[in-house]
Amino acid sequence: MIKFTESEIDFLKSIEEARIATSKNNIPHVKPVSFIFYENTIIVATDYNTKSFQNIKTNPHTSIVMDRYVPGSHKAVCIQGQVKIIESGVKFIEFYKIFYEKFQWVRNDPWKENEAPFLQIIPKHHTSWGLS
Repeated sequence: MIKFTESEIDFLKSIEEARIATSKNNIPHVKPVSFIFYENTIIVATDYNTKSFQNIKTNPHTSIVMDRYVPGSHKAVCIQGQVKIIESGVKFIEFYKIFYEKFQWVRNDPWKENEAPFLQIIPKHHTSWGLS
């Protein structure tokens, strides 16, 4: 299991936007997403009709970067890993409660099990910079 430093964990808990990269047929796709850092994994909410979700279904390998760019003080964590799709059950409910509490957009447009999935990124490698 990948271990994160305390400064990496603090950073990941302090921001809520990331960019996720997926690929299908060797064609990369990158988009911004909301995320949570939870139990040493990254959780992303998505929809069934997104290109990212379609890519993940055929290629579960992904990369995600969480960063804050300030000239001369760039901070980032970049993770490569494998995705588990969570559509229902105990984990779905657990993730949904956290997203509901954290993000206004979830409270404005709620969904139920099997209406939109979560992507749970299991880190296999990571790197960071600007974090001591």
